Amino acid sequence: DFATPRAILTGHDYEITCAAICAELGLVISGSKEGPCLIHSMNGDLLRTLEGPERLQGPENCLRPKLIQASREGHCVIYYENGLFCVFSVNGRLQATMETDDKIR
Repeated sequence: DFATPRAILTGHDYEITCAAICAELGLVISGSKEGPCLIHSMNGDLLRTLEGPERLQGPENCLRPKLIQASREGHCVIYYENGLFCVFSVNGRLQATMETDDKIR
């Protein structure tokens, strides 16, 4: 038997740096090196784009996602390279932010 992909997810222009799967909600959330995080259905449909806070965006301070975790309650936590945590709903709404100087792994 040969394994075949269930779906091919598209939408990022740069390499993927982090991803999370929420099987309970049927979602795949991924982040790329120089772009926003995307929410796809398990069938491959692009559902949402998660943009970081506007005040921190721009060429000199591009948000680069490093870690993503999704919960079965519909929350997505993203840790960015610059020490910023963001919590989004699966509807793409930014709910909270927090900055830290600690190294998170």
